Amino acid sequence: MQKGQGKWTANSVIAGAGGGLVASVATCPLDVVKTKLQAQRYIHGQLGYQGIIGTVKTIAKYDGFRGFYRGLGPTILGYLPTWAIYFAVYDGIKSTFGEPPLGAPSNKPQDIYPAAQPKGYQPAMREHPWSLHILSAMTAGATSTICTNPLWVIKTRFMTQSREEVRYRHTLDAAITIYRTEGIRAFYRGLLPSLLGIAHVAVQFPLYEQLKLWAKGDSEEDLPGQSILLCSAIAKMVASIATYPHEVVRTRLQTQRRPLADDMSSDGMIRRHSKRGLIYTTKNLIRKEGWTSLYKGLSINLLRTVPNSAVTLLTYELLMRYLNSRTASRL
Repeated sequence: MQKGQGKWTANSVIAGAGGGLVASVATCPLDVVKTKLQAQRYIHGQLGYQGIIGTVKTIAKYDGFRGFYRGLGPTILGYLPTWAIYFAVYDGIKSTFGEPPLGAPSNKPQDIYPAAQPKGYQPAMREHPWSLHILSAMTAGATSTICTNPLWVIKTRFMTQSREEVRYRHTLDAAITIYRTEGIRAFYRGLLPSLLGIAHVAVQFPLYEQLKLWAKGDSEEDLPGQSILLCSAIAKMVASIATYPHEVVRTRLQTQRRPLADDMSSDGMIRRHSKRGLIYTTKNLIRKEGWTSLYKGLSINLLRTVPNSAVTLLTYELLMRYLNSRTASRL
């Protein structure tokens, strides 16, 4: 069992990293637009981005093609470990309870649940697999979020710095600058709403697994690529709409920074409060910009995350099939 779990973990890490790499490069321009829309503040008379089309035009006019890939370095550095850790933990927990990882054949001996406790107790996951999927998704989401939050802070800072403001030249410079001016705690800004965001994967992955079961029916053949894309797209869309507000709050927390001057930050906003937490930021956001601000950038987020998730999961499952076939041929 230990050897088999090690095999699944290694394959999950490789496939997860591959899926994250492909998806991050393919959808980076949409990520840049979405992040700018989330971070902009509606203040009368202040110049800024105006909607999706206006944002795209502004980036293209002032930053050129490279502007759509600002923050790609930390994005890749973030997605690689995020998905590698996520799928390793997700598949590891599922395998512990006897269910095969994503992309693994479902008619193998590992489908048999491990022996129950001496008194004959059967875990609830056996009768209710959706509870196992929720547990796996939430644990994996929390683990990957805590481990990679600093990289997402750096990515967000890169994408939201204005044309007049070039605080960070590259990823390492951003890490050093943030640490020197704001301390280690700055790398974990937005962590709480990110952890609240594990509700997202708690919706997405159980729904994805269920949709795959419905799509597969009684067939013993692997799902074709188009079915995987459709299932992952539907699951991601539902989860995104249900849990989107935490992303806006997280972005606002991550873009809060101590000013370079004594009383003025680089974006011209006076910072009188050094500590602005989750509740303060959310209430202030609603009070000044209305409830609709919690869904700012939702449309472009769906345009980004739905294909991103579809590409990630398709790449992951195809890589898992390939790695599993190679592993099996060596046994």
